[in-house]
Parts: sequence; structure tokens; C-alpha cells
Amino acid sequence: MPDEKLSLPELAALIVLMREAREISNPELKERYGLTLVNPERQHLNDLKLVDSWKQGRAFAHVLTDSGWARLSEEFRTGIARPAGSPGAALYALLGGLQTFMDRTGHALADIFAEQTEPAPADEPATPPDGADIEARIRAAYATLARRPGTWVGLAEVRSLLRDVPRADVDGALRRLFLTNGVNLIPESNQKTLTPQDRDAAVIIGDQDKHLLWIGA
Repeated sequence: MPDEKLSLPELAALIVLMREAREISNPELKERYGLTLVNPERQHLNDLKLVDSWKQGRAFAHVLTDSGWARLSEEFRTGIARPAGSPGAALYALLGGLQTFMDRTGHALADIFAEQTEPAPADEPATPPDGADIEARIRAAYATLARRPGTWVGLAEVRSLLRDVPRADVDGALRRLFLTNGVNLIPESNQKTLTPQDRDAAVIIGDQDKHLLWIGA
């Protein structure tokens, strides 16, 4: 769990922004959820780089950052303290069930709550990318991120370019690539440098978390 603890109002704001997975203004937050993100909570979440906020007309608008997604993943994994009362018990049960689902399926929070794209027309049914397509996209993402072939790149960065692909599919493609020549995946040797986002992005291969990707020329 990160050292900087969050208050219950701050956690509530993060969870609501996770559910929306888009830019949303305070008036819309008030209308939809009965809350607004104002100081001191807004400034604290901005300072922690968990939420980006800016003036939109006379009101503030907000969006959950990548660090915010990673922080919520970490909070869910380690267990959010149960708020008092019946609503707190219900929230605690729902979040626990959500974490159990993610553990069982390999999905990340962004897979579940990320903003959905428009469905394909009825005469052009959408088809999920096959394994080869995902592997090609991983290679393309690596090429975009690496300064040169043979540079180690964090999986958190790679996954940020494949947000539209289910996590389980990306994990499968990474495991297949690991078995090919010219590709390697390793753990970060200095575990203290790992951010919550880095830990969440790891792929498990051989009961070991792999955080870094290397693809040769």
C-alpha cells in the first residue's frame, strides 16, 4: 500500500472517476452521483498526480490519470478499509467481489471500466484481433517506445498503447512472444523502483512477475 493514505472522500472520487473513465465536470458529477471534487481533496489528488483537473467554463472538470488507475488497482489488491455502516459494508463487499473477478480472469480495472468505442455497424460485425495481430501490436508498441532495438521497455508503457485489447489477450501474446527468438521478458531487478502501475502491468510467466520487455533487432 502506498505511504500517502487517501481519505474516504478521495477514494470515493477516484472510484467515481474510474466508473466514468472519461473527462467529467463537477456539475455532471453532482447530477449523476451527488458529489463534487473540490478542495482540499481535489488539490491533494492533483498533487499526487492521481487526477488531472482543469477549469471548464466556470466549473472544474476531472479525469483519472494512469497513476490514478494504478493506485486504485493497488488499493483494491491490498484491501480498502471498510467504511462504517451498511453502505460501507455494501461497498466493501462489491469491491472485494470485483478484485476476486479480476484475479480469476486476469482483467485489469481499465479493461472493465475503460470508455467503450462505438459498436461496428450491423453489416460489419466487430471481430476481436487474433493472437498474431496482438503480437504485431506489441512489437509495434515496443518499436515506438524503445530508443533503439535491444532497449528494455516497461510493460506498463507497452500496455498503455494497447488499452483497447483485453488484458488476458495481451498476457497470452506476451507469453507466446517470450518463447520466440529475439524476445525476452524479465523481472525488474530493483523491486524498490517499481511503481504500483509497474506491478499491475507485470505478466506472470513461470510463477514470476515480468516487468520489462526486450526485442532484438
